[in-house]
Amino acid sequence: MKVIFVCTGNTCRSPMAKVLFRKLLQERGIDTIEVDSAGLACEPGEDASPHAVEAMAERGLDLRDHRSRRCSAYLLQEGVFVGLTESHCRVLQPYLPPERLMRLGDGIPDPYGGSLEEYRACAERIEQALPDLLKRIVSENTAILPMAAEHIEAIAALEKDCFSTPWSQQSLTEELTNRAAHFLTAVFDGRVVGYLGAMEISGECDIANVAVAPAYRRLGIADKLLTAAVNEAKTRGDEWITLEVRKSNEAAQALYRKHGFAPVGERKGFYARPAEDAVIMRKT
Repeated sequence: MKVIFVCTGNTCRSPMAKVLFRKLLQERGIDTIEVDSAGLACEPGEDASPHAVEAMAERGLDLRDHRSRRCSAYLLQEGVFVGLTESHCRVLQPYLPPERLMRLGDGIPDPYGGSLEEYRACAERIEQALPDLLKRIVSENTAILPMAAEHIEAIAALEKDCFSTPWSQQSLTEELTNRAAHFLTAVFDGRVVGYLGAMEISGECDIANVAVAPAYRRLGIADKLLTAAVNEAKTRGDEWITLEVRKSNEAAQALYRKHGFAPVGERKGFYARPAEDAVIMRKT
């Protein structure tokens, strides 16, 4: 997937956004997103603004090799475009479907011609807005699919990354022919980034596993998986859904509460490595 940041001249804001976003992706370990920048009214081949170069150098990032390029019809053929202000988005609206056009935060004012301190402030605003942008890009471009044979190897690897007692590849394969099993896979840009396993017996649904790859956590994937699982349970006519969650996992419990689950009891010593009680949560 490509993400292209767009501003007016492509010498200040969008180059800074480009390298700051690359840094965020590198820190998370996400390598499926290609990042670039472009200008709506720039002279191709211009250097980045000296203050932009200095502001990024203070963050350990190098903009000295940046050269501006214009946002051409060829460039618009693929990727997600991120306008640095609402006016940039309005210019691009006639040429892009809504799902391929986003704005960064509430809009990033142009520091062009300003002091180094103004460039530093601009960089900070960009940096603060990027995590929410990443979450939106990943969440909106992640497909929730029924688990299929081509997903099994990646899901087995995900199990090993996430759990101390993971399901084997053979066990997962067996669930493909289990009529009581309802497993869902989250796929982002062709890569399996999460999955959910549920079992349905006599109108009761039990969610056995919810796993998200470490690099893609807190980006809305578990939320999408859970939404899909709840909707499927409703469609089947299940009376309730239950799950277990580690007592210490407050973030997961908050997510389940958001979807209408409530604690109804505990299972002592349910988890091993490390040993811990489980909170039983249920949604009617």
